[in-house]
Amino acid sequence: MALSLEQGAGWPAPGQPGLVWLGQAGFWIETGAHRVLVDPYLSDSLARKYVGRRNDHRRMMAPPVMPGDLPEPDIVLVTHAHTDHMDSDTLAPLAQRFPHLPFVVPAARQDVARERIGASANLILVDAGQRIEPLRGLEVTVLPAAHETVEWDAEGRHLHLGYGIRSRGICLYHSGDCIPFDGLGAALRDLAADIALLPVNGRDAARLDAGIPGNFTLAEAIALARAGEMPFLIPHHFGMFAFNTLDETEIDHAAARSAAPRIVKPVAGRVMWWRETDDGSGSAGSS
Repeated sequence: MALSLEQGAGWPAPGQPGLVWLGQAGFWIETGAHRVLVDPYLSDSLARKYVGRRNDHRRMMAPPVMPGDLPEPDIVLVTHAHTDHMDSDTLAPLAQRFPHLPFVVPAARQDVARERIGASANLILVDAGQRIEPLRGLEVTVLPAAHETVEWDAEGRHLHLGYGIRSRGICLYHSGDCIPFDGLGAALRDLAADIALLPVNGRDAARLDAGIPGNFTLAEAIALARAGEMPFLIPHHFGMFAFNTLDETEIDHAAARSAAPRIVKPVAGRVMWWRETDDGSGSAGSS
């Protein structure tokens, strides 16, 4: 069986496999059996934090949905503690609306998660190397990530994580914020993911000197998807902050040239539907 991925209007209904890019690294994923929310940043908390500074974190795109308008997810996955991934103004209202909602967070960032999500939030603490089944039929493989470097806390737990999300025979890999590092390609071949969700805003010395750690370049993301034998690449982490993005036409040009992986450029708030096909060749398109 091969996979087909098409982009269109609407929001995936429960039981209808698809995903929606929420901007930056945020995704709403409907597996067909579970509703999974990953790294949503749907506020202006960073603009308020950095007002008047050179990199003022003003949004280039409006949130496609406000936190109070999100449907109830079955689970939330948070890759690390940077505010555009673990945002109090997005996550705390969710925890208040849905007190039993589980939040998977790095064990190394438990204190920060309690502060930002809620003292009584239902946290599931994880570290790289674990494989958990937080909901029946939903398997989450926890992988390390390198946000410029692989980092650990004093107890040897990883600060930055990626997640393999497997349900109903389909696996998605969300790397979190990450750059290439030894062993990642082999780990992804073992994961056997169908869809890679990878940041492509890149990195450079100027941003790092300003305290802004980087991510894959687009070329590195494509190379990783190939090394991990992942048929589809959905790039993200662009178009949010002017100081930390890329020229989006690079994605368009790469998508026109690349057959493996097939690259689908997301549009915030638009659904991407997937389905299994019998023709032995995956396809990507828009509708």
